[in-house]
Amino acid sequence: MTHQTAVATSAEGIKFISRWEGFSAKPYRDVVGVPTIGFGATYYPNGKRVTLNDAPITKEQGIELLKHTVQDFEDAVNTYVTVTLNQNQFDAIVSFAYNVGIEAFKKSTLLKLLNKGQPYAAAQEFLKWNKAGGKSIAGLSNRRKAEKELFLR
Repeated sequence: MTHQTAVATSAEGIKFISRWEGFSAKPYRDVVGVPTIGFGATYYPNGKRVTLNDAPITKEQGIELLKHTVQDFEDAVNTYVTVTLNQNQFDAIVSFAYNVGIEAFKKSTLLKLLNKGQPYAAAQEFLKWNKAGGKSIAGLSNRRKAEKELFLR
């Protein structure tokens, strides 16, 4: 089994995710109702779930929280992807997994095609993940297009 060349999200990858997630100092419910803070974090480093009663955080705290949270998604990509990835591919897939969740990533056709050595077919799969709560969301469509472009760069 070949191991990926990239094993951690680059600084550009963190910026990419933070741009798409957007920042909220105060906790809020995401589009599917999950309490979220910062750049899409639903848990703190200590394992505690975000609640709507939590204190606001700064943008700097949000970036630190994102860097911590992203580690679980890096681990998932390193575990489930069996082909070599360049840094852009790794960053794009971590962004995707961060947004859709590890379970959805594990079951995705994107992952299956990637592991079959079909990166261009896998790249097309990003675009299919543009729904939340069963509805097409313009922001998700734009994010998937950007992830696909980053992946193919």
